[in-house]
Amino acid sequence: MGETARLLIASPDDTGLIAAVSGFIADHGGNIVDADQHTDIEAGKFFMRVEVEAAGFGLTAEEFGAAWSPVADRHSMRWRVRWTGTRSRVAILVGREGHCLADLLWRWRTGELDADIPLVASNHPDLSGFVEPHGIPYHHLPVTPGKRDSQEAHLASLLDEARIDLVVLARYMQVLGPELVGRWQHRMINIHHGFLPAFAGGRPYHQAHERGVKLIGATGHYVTEDLDQGPIIAQATTTVRHHDTVEDMVRKGRDLERVVLAEAVRLHLEDRILVSGNRTVVFE
Repeated sequence: MGETARLLIASPDDTGLIAAVSGFIADHGGNIVDADQHTDIEAGKFFMRVEVEAAGFGLTAEEFGAAWSPVADRHSMRWRVRWTGTRSRVAILVGREGHCLADLLWRWRTGELDADIPLVASNHPDLSGFVEPHGIPYHHLPVTPGKRDSQEAHLASLLDEARIDLVVLARYMQVLGPELVGRWQHRMINIHHGFLPAFAGGRPYHQAHERGVKLIGATGHYVTEDLDQGPIIAQATTTVRHHDTVEDMVRKGRDLERVVLAEAVRLHLEDRILVSGNRTVVFE
């Protein structure tokens, strides 16, 4: 498929919404190549994702907003549109554990992750030797007592300079401040080593092992000021058997974390997520 325009819509449910969208696109010579919608009957909300071929469409990215706004305003729509000809720019934040980072970089090198990665940043220097051969700058930003604000200001400056569209926390084990999180609302994804809600605090797999759980999981979610409480994008679980050690659980958990984080990032990059309150509508 060539370049497309991806339009995402959230609005109060109403008669004729699909007709209004498809009619607008047809009136401007657009060919719809993918469309999906969902109605939350209890909340009275309507959600839609439409993908239109750019070739032959009578509107450019610069012209679309002015033409579409009267329709959107008439139906009280919250919307966004993105032309796929411009690749998203992704920054990866990482701590000492590199399994999620390695997986993302492998998917990027093989073309599965359709994005540019201008930088990787970490509060530890450990993974610089792994990242730099990929041709990606590695920024070591240590977190020291009393210097957290200046470290985050440096990080924010790097993100701005690189014109980042999405920040991915690939096991970045630091709690980010509300100002930075607020600036990246619904554009910052974290992987949680648990099927939320989960064991809180340190050594979660040790807690799970002591409790004798039969399932462990991983959760990919948007970051909010409330720690690990942001809108959930993707989750997965795997079974635990009585003979599994803590090391077995950690290994299984890492496998889940890699897959779930990559899935959450893919869904975001493909413009398949709409946030409604603290929930998400995910168009597969």
